[in-house]
Amino acid sequence: MLKINPEWVSEVLEIFIREELNKIGVANAILGLSGGVDSAVVACLAQRALGSENVHALIMPYRLSNPESQKHAELQAKKINISYDVVDISEPVDAFFKAKDDAGNLRRGNKMARERMCQLYDYSSKSGALVLGTSNKTELLLGYGTIFGDLASAINPVGDLYKTQIWDLARYLDVPKAIIEKAPSADLWEGQTDEEELGYTYDHLDKLLYYLVDERYPDEFILENGYKQETIDDIKTRIQRSQFKRRPPLIAKLSNRTINQDFRYCRDWGV
Repeated sequence: MLKINPEWVSEVLEIFIREELNKIGVANAILGLSGGVDSAVVACLAQRALGSENVHALIMPYRLSNPESQKHAELQAKKINISYDVVDISEPVDAFFKAKDDAGNLRRGNKMARERMCQLYDYSSKSGALVLGTSNKTELLLGYGTIFGDLASAINPVGDLYKTQIWDLARYLDVPKAIIEKAPSADLWEGQTDEEELGYTYDHLDKLLYYLVDERYPDEFILENGYKQETIDDIKTRIQRSQFKRRPPLIAKLSNRTINQDFRYCRDWGV
């Protein structure tokens, strides 16, 4: 069902990275290395596709970040021999909220995610490196990410892999065990974990999403496989309400060829 052939997947995604950079005319890639498994996998794929010398990472801690996140990010960068910079985002984030005493964890977490993406795109502008995305299919389907923050990128090699498949690929790519085995967390506030915030385990979510999205099974089948109707309804609602995060801004259609509706493939297929 969710089982992958990691060798084949890795080869396909390496080709994807090389070909997409070639189409754009770019030789180098940049990504945010968080210390988590998703960005570790993308870093490995980019390094294998482009060579260590053509991949750079930014490690972007906030003053309340778990110190292990930076430690694990540096561990991964050193293991695959890619260059990296550590950019502390505490000052710009704190300055933004200086006069906003009512800001809770969600608003602050969104700002951290967008500040990190600002740093990546600034580096991209300076160096000409393409920004690689690190959001997996589970997160994308549920809208579990910040629009114009961690969901932003030029290309995303892992967006069609569920979280449990990311773990399988990480093992094949020899990502350090400390990264693979720790509880998944965006590390946006102290003690935050993905599964607690989502309200489900990734194993539980991925099977349900596979039934709903990949196989398009009816509710009756899914209920027979151990899921409750309230869970099915909840996940369907999350997918529907987060659609705006998965597409470019919707343009009102007035002409015969509207950007991102009828006019989509000029780069690959010609005008």
